[in-house]
Order: sequence, then C-alpha cells, then structure tokens
Amino acid sequence: MKITLLTHAKEIGKRSNTGRLVLEVLGDAAEQIRWDRLTPPDGLVREIEAGGVALVYPGLSDEPCPDLRGITRCILIDSTWHEARKIHQRSPYLQRARRISLQPAMPSRYNLRKNQKEAGLCTAECVIQLLRDVGRQAQADRLEQLFLAHMRPLQACQTRRSDHD
Repeated sequence: MKITLLTHAKEIGKRSNTGRLVLEVLGDAAEQIRWDRLTPPDGLVREIEAGGVALVYPGLSDEPCPDLRGITRCILIDSTWHEARKIHQRSPYLQRARRISLQPAMPSRYNLRKNQKEAGLCTAECVIQLLRDVGRQAQADRLEQLFLAHMRPLQACQTRRSDHD
C-alpha cells in the first residue's frame, strides 16, 4: 500500500509538519503531492475512479472498522484541520474516493500547534496507525520513534520556560 500525502502549500517546509517524517521513513512507499484547487493530480484522480484508493478522513466512513484489503493507496490530507476541511470541500475527486476513519489506540501526542482537534491525529500518527493495521510493524515503530523525537524539543523548551517563570 502506498501513502499519498496531499499537502497544502502552507505546510511544505513547516517545522511542525509531520508529513516529512512519513516521507523519510517510507521512502518510495510514500509520496507528497502539493494540493492545487485548480489543477487536480490527473494520475491520482484516475486511480480514485478505478478503485483501490481510500481517503483517510474523519467523520462518516464507508466502513465502521477500516478494512484495508484491496486498498493499494491511502490518501491523507496533510494540513491543518481547518485547511483539510477546505481541501476536502474544494476537491470533488476526493469526495468520490472510498473514505475510511481510523480508530486510534490512544489520543494524539502531537503538541506543536494550538487548537488541535481532541479526537484528531496528526499526519504521522495516522500513518503509524495505518502501518500497524496492515502489519508493517517495523515501519510503524520507526516512524513512531522519529515522531516522538520530533515532539521532544518543544516539550523540553516548554519545561525550561516553566522552570524559569
């Protein structure tokens, strides 16, 4: 299964973006496509129409528990929750994709931005869950290690600041 990160232009290059961790760990098994409202990615649109592609997106899903058999590609909208809603609404091809919602084993540990959805996961956490769901445990573990290391610098800074306040 390939992972496609449909990334908002504002996210590319942000330190708080976890999509780059996914790309680092998965290599050729992942790709990043910059979302463009006016120019949808032709290849991705054709693949959605042919089937075998699922959009990981919260809310109502086609299945109560994600069955990933037959899925060759999972698309994740790699953006803030606010921008992700806009991207979904403004991309008719995404609305035609089979939709799955993840059932996270634990709450999000992402702490690099304010106003996060309580039940929401960041991009890396979603991919970790997907990898575990399809039995790619070693990649899930490696991505989780990288993700947690990515979170630590901010936690350390916050601890030092509170010690001095």
